[in-house]
Amino acid sequence: MRISVEGKSGGVRVRMRFEQFRRRLLIVRIMLAILAVQGAIVGLWAVFAPHSWYTSFPGFGMHWISADGPYNHHLAGDVGAFFLALTAVTIAALVINGTAVARVAGLGWLTFALPHFVYHAFHKPAEMGAASFTISLLAAAALIILGLGCLIVPPRGDIPMSDPAPMDIRFPRRRPR
Repeated sequence: MRISVEGKSGGVRVRMRFEQFRRRLLIVRIMLAILAVQGAIVGLWAVFAPHSWYTSFPGFGMHWISADGPYNHHLAGDVGAFFLALTAVTIAALVINGTAVARVAGLGWLTFALPHFVYHAFHKPAEMGAASFTISLLAAAALIILGLGCLIVPPRGDIPMSDPAPMDIRFPRRRPR
């Protein structure tokens, strides 16, 4: 930790910086942000437009879900709600700003991502092309990597992921005699 003291009129400003873990903590925040953004996109799409999500996911001319079975409105909405729940936990980890909560969010994503990847690795729909299948596996593997990263990258213990706010210490004014 690096501490700097800056003189101000009537007091000092003390600023603390976590130099030792700065890069690791930044990487964790970036991984959480990526998970939150992609979870929100998938979740909102599946909840508010489940049929569109079913026929068009992930977009860009690819159709990963419709190639794997008939449409089920209830299941599509539940998948969206599940993604939104993981997104809420991930955003909470960013707001609460602690490494322990970041690990909990990572554990949630990893718990989802591992069986999700295994399913896709062993169930290639006949209608899905090789390139689309490969990209879908890479996307599923990315969730594993990001979830696992949130578990193993943070330093031990529960420390804040960002520097604490500076403290202003005011000195009492002298009373004239």
